[in-house]
Amino acid sequence: MQKHALIVGLGIAGMSAALGLRRAGWTSVIVERAPERRTGGYFINLTPEGMRAVDDLGLDTLHTRDPERGTTWSLNRRGHRRPALGWLDLPGRPTAMVRGDVEAALWQQVQPHGGDDVEVRFATAPLEIVDGDTATEVLLEDATGRRYRETFDLVVGADGLRSTVRRLAFGPHERFMTTWNAMICAFPLPAQAPSFGEQDSLISARPGRAVWVFGLADRAPTALLTYCTRDIDAEFATGRTERLRAVFGDMDHPAVRHVLDALPTTADCLFDSVHQVKMDRWSTGRIVLAGDAAWCLNLFSGMGTTAALRGGAELGRVLTEHPDDLAAALAAWEARLRPFITTHQRMARLKHQWFVPTNRALAGVRTLVLRLAVNARRSVTETRLLQAAAPGPDGV
Repeated sequence: MQKHALIVGLGIAGMSAALGLRRAGWTSVIVERAPERRTGGYFINLTPEGMRAVDDLGLDTLHTRDPERGTTWSLNRRGHRRPALGWLDLPGRPTAMVRGDVEAALWQQVQPHGGDDVEVRFATAPLEIVDGDTATEVLLEDATGRRYRETFDLVVGADGLRSTVRRLAFGPHERFMTTWNAMICAFPLPAQAPSFGEQDSLISARPGRAVWVFGLADRAPTALLTYCTRDIDAEFATGRTERLRAVFGDMDHPAVRHVLDALPTTADCLFDSVHQVKMDRWSTGRIVLAGDAAWCLNLFSGMGTTAALRGGAELGRVLTEHPDDLAAALAAWEARLRPFITTHQRMARLKHQWFVPTNRALAGVRTLVLRLAVNARRSVTETRLLQAAAPGPDGV
């Protein structure tokens, strides 16, 4: 008998889980609270591990946007620029894109035959989950207010940082969400900042706050504003544009003004506090969490998309290996993913200082380390050029 799953959330983790379940011979229903599929989005990157998961899930239409001729610039307090190391210069050479590129590639695989084995219901959310020995009953509500119950062999909570599935099945958010005393605002820009190349990236970092612009191929850049705060609730007391102008308004550089001026007109913006989710277990009975709902590495880690894709690919593998033992499958899934997640949750603390140094001393260390790294890269490049130009043994 074919097994049937409910997936809550039509993001990267949810659609990846649907593809993994399909490969294991399952059918799925995906419910999404939003009335339609979201598109566009902010800059993300995939590591080589993420690109392997892309292959595992068969995402042959994924569009990548590595800048071919851009330079990363660091802006100092006086507005002077110097070459810098950007996010794509990290070890492993991440691949650049925007969130919507990954979701579009997943969507094309999720719905290739009109939803024969994956049904999608928009404007629908769970209200109650009752886990049983042989099935899990879920009370769902749609946009009209209609409530109805269905039973499933598995429920996958892939509904983000403040997961409804996690709250219903595991308990309140406060038990699992760690607070980082930081805010992020990520959104696409309508055009590149003035005086910079089309695919250039730039960084303007001060103690406790930073502005990043990520240059991309085939489209305008995206921006990230991030800053430290001691009172998360107060950051939502006023409008995001007003708050961000108050935080960054004195960073008087045309590029920063360009980013702030774009804020009021963007309809595609992530403005939120920074957290990680830490749980002893990601599953209970026939309920499992995936992506940010389970572990939320957070944006500073740069590994959220990679982890979400890996989670879906691995879910398909373990269900194929343990077709008649769901508990064994979910235990194997967690055992394979847990070391990877733990490592990158820890690494996110260090990467946080790369994005936004939290005090003046760390800002100085960051500047020195980056300057040494840029000089080292320049020396390597010059050495390679000299070696390439040097005559061979026969003088040619």
